[in-house]
Amino acid sequence: MFRKIPLGAVLLSVGSVLTLVGFVAYFQEQATLNLVGFFYGVPILLGGLALKAAELDPVQFSQPTPPEVEALRSQQATSTQNQIRNDVTRYRYGQEAHLDESLERLGLSPNDDQRPVLVGLRETAIADAYALVLEFESPHVDFDTWQSKQDKVQRFFGPGVTAHIEQLEGDRIDLALIASPPAAQA
Repeated sequence: MFRKIPLGAVLLSVGSVLTLVGFVAYFQEQATLNLVGFFYGVPILLGGLALKAAELDPVQFSQPTPPEVEALRSQQATSTQNQIRNDVTRYRYGQEAHLDESLERLGLSPNDDQRPVLVGLRETAIADAYALVLEFESPHVDFDTWQSKQDKVQRFFGPGVTAHIEQLEGDRIDLALIASPPAAQA
């Protein structure tokens, strides 16, 4: 629940209220409230502004997850799939884009301006296996480059995952991370 609440907005709200209390107390000559408002309110307000400036919004699900896929997730999802899903669906601070370091290590991010952008995700079942599908907008990295990195992507996202890359209309790329059945992992 707390992952869905932007910390920057909370600190901005609390800092604004405390600072406002400090100003009102100053004009009413109430020294104690004045000190509390200024010594706590202003730093909290500035911290909230800093976090808001460095905030990266969560990626939204492009479609709701059906209950049968949620059941598959609880049975088959790898720790990497769960970590990716949890990381990209919460507010992040100090990052320029979701999965920016991963894309750089995979050789799919020539520079910050040409990096593919994660625009959505969805959970689905592919051949009775849980799949986390990452939806990228990739105008600067072509589909052939993505395909040439498929083996590297599969190794990068760990054991127990099969990577499938699909080109959609325009510059859209779907990267499906499919949980390998336990029999196939052995």
